[in-house]
Amino acid sequence: MADKYDVKVKVISQKGSCAIGHKVGDEFVVSRTTPEGICLGAFNAFFPYVRILMFGGTLPWSQDPDAATAACPDAANPVVFEMRRIRIE
Repeated sequence: MADKYDVKVKVISQKGSCAIGHKVGDEFVVSRTTPEGICLGAFNAFFPYVRILMFGGTLPWSQDPDAATAACPDAANPVVFEMRRIRIE
């Protein structure tokens, strides 16, 4: 079985007015449950990358094999999230 990791999700950019109130610096950890307070639209956008990172995979276009970025689907008020693999202790 592949290694399992948690994934730290951090807001790295936010423009306009986020309806949920996400702002640069907000952090969440995705483990066995969804993080409280995360926008469902954004979560849906980045969840596929979280699953890849959780099970040791990489994204071929990412410079860092332990990280990925994705934006929420609100093009008028984009929030960009960085997902980073962290080892479970």
